[in-house]
Amino acid sequence: MDPRTNPYAPGAGTQPPELSGRDEIIEKAAIAVDRCRADLPARGLLMVGLRGVGKTVLLTHISQDAEAKGYAVVSIEMPEKRSLPALLIPALRSALLKIDRMAASGALIKKTLRVLGSFVEAMKLKYADVEFSVNLEKQLGIADSGDLEHDLMELFIEVGEAVKEKKTALILFIDEIQYIKEDQFAALIMALHKCAQKRLPVLLIGAGLPQLIAQAGRAKSYAERLFEYPEIGPLSQAAAEKALAIPAERLKMHYTKEALSEILRQTQTYPYFLQEWGKHAWDAAKSSSITLEDVKFATELAISELDASFFRVRFDRLTPAEKKYLRAMAELETSACRSGDIAHILQREVQSVAPIRATLVAKGMIYSLSHGDNAFTVPLFGAYMKRVMPHFAPLNE
Repeated sequence: MDPRTNPYAPGAGTQPPELSGRDEIIEKAAIAVDRCRADLPARGLLMVGLRGVGKTVLLTHISQDAEAKGYAVVSIEMPEKRSLPALLIPALRSALLKIDRMAASGALIKKTLRVLGSFVEAMKLKYADVEFSVNLEKQLGIADSGDLEHDLMELFIEVGEAVKEKKTALILFIDEIQYIKEDQFAALIMALHKCAQKRLPVLLIGAGLPQLIAQAGRAKSYAERLFEYPEIGPLSQAAAEKALAIPAERLKMHYTKEALSEILRQTQTYPYFLQEWGKHAWDAAKSSSITLEDVKFATELAISELDASFFRVRFDRLTPAEKKYLRAMAELETSACRSGDIAHILQREVQSVAPIRATLVAKGMIYSLSHGDNAFTVPLFGAYMKRVMPHFAPLNE
């Protein structure tokens, strides 16, 4: 069929044509946001899941809904090597200025902007990547000590009081939240906790890899009471079928039963892969019916494209030792791999490969399950490792 009308959207965080199977989490977030503004107790949400399950899509959708309702929204994505203040400062300033324009200008917002100015100056001395060039006035004595926990708490209290006066709420949306360094994560949690204690309308909705739950607990022990941790996984079979079929039906196309079943089998119903297979199946179709033969042809193209992009960009970040560690995991052919079994395949002691494992966790390539098991954060990555490294060799070879 004509690729110009292809409805599928396989991209990083790209909104799919049919956001299927996520109504419950969207409603949960909407309730938390509305309760926050209504001065009712509300827990933030930290969505956890593997790559390709649509966490970023959900975060974007929820943030757009919140902004449409008039909430003050701060949206940031954490890269691996940036500080939280460096990303938070410009986004927070923009949100405060927007509130100031939308509502009648008030002294409290002006004061909050001055407090932000004090925070900027203090953080410039502490974090080298804070390069905020806008010249803000300063509020001496508030959020200017240089201690992140203390200053961020004071800043959030000022922000909370300002948005409360304007009868709205500030909602922080942070993607890839597992990359926040532990001391900075602790400061963020503490600031949000203080806002919750004072019933100030400031809420965090974030998304990250499965290790996020343990990271939050290590940062602050009370984090488990401050947030809910909804797990975002692959779609149900019914939701996956809708994600594929409904966009096609809107354009007078349909899948045969066998074609749908094959895509669901190949993709394991992960949303990103559904979009990838849907795109190639659409382009391969020769009539208004997408058949099993079309899907088989699409599978070759989809795997080739994933190998060249989605999987490859992650593989290229790895050291040779890290690649061998992941190849050993693939060799085990299980969803959960014991550290001892991986070490045995690598012909090393567990302790000697522990640093490799730690760097892979830090890079977001694997995460720890219970009882010391390890798993890929990227679905289908084990099969890719076998394709890109067909001949396995121990670590010392």
